[in-house]
Amino acid sequence: MDTESVRLETRGHVAIITINRPTARNAVDANVAQGLERAIDELDNTDRLRVGVLAAEGPAFSAGADLRLIAEGRRHEMYTERGGFAGLTARSRVKPLIAAVDGPAVAGGMELVLACDLVVASRQARFALPEVKRSLVAAGGGLFRTQRVLPWGVALQLLLTGDPLTAERAHELGFVVELAEPGHATEVAIGLAERIAANAPLAVQRSLREAIDGTSSDEGELWLRSRAAMDEILTTQDAEEGPRAFLERRDPEWVGR
Repeated sequence: MDTESVRLETRGHVAIITINRPTARNAVDANVAQGLERAIDELDNTDRLRVGVLAAEGPAFSAGADLRLIAEGRRHEMYTERGGFAGLTARSRVKPLIAAVDGPAVAGGMELVLACDLVVASRQARFALPEVKRSLVAAGGGLFRTQRVLPWGVALQLLLTGDPLTAERAHELGFVVELAEPGHATEVAIGLAERIAANAPLAVQRSLREAIDGTSSDEGELWLRSRAAMDEILTTQDAEEGPRAFLERRDPEWVGR
């Protein structure tokens, strides 16, 4: 498997995962799908890594599925058993993942962004789900995730017209949390990741899980889950270290236990 299709580097507690098929506009093939799955495995299974950044090489974030594989009847190659499309969109993850978008994120590329937890984009980024223009549907998560992160009407407009959404408009709507200048999306995303990574890792992971699960649960269940989350976190060493460090006016030393 060509490991060069996806690069993984680390910076402190941050894993930077880069799709590296710029000549194919970072379209997803078997190498990308397998590479992304392995990279997420390393992020989730390495204790010192606390946050991931998903970036891409070249002028496009991702054009989505490699249409050559679809035309040749090899669509299955873009999927993994655990992660679904691109080894990521259906993946169950533990640690926060930030998309750093510095160009077009189209079709499956947009669905990769939707599979992340936070989005940083440069002003030259744009987002689109043009599947209907090809008599397809956004089956990699776009059909149900779009309306979770965008207003209902905007989500339907993306899904039904296939027209793009600019980075500035996505930022106004809260989908993009930080707007960067062209060429600086990854740098800004790493800065955001480092701010998250400075916090207690178990509390961050549990907060992420509860926030995600809360989008599909009733309020009574959410209160029970929130209390259970606090009870669980209070049994950890980090829960003792946080207040102690505050009282001693020093930075906490998290151990992830």
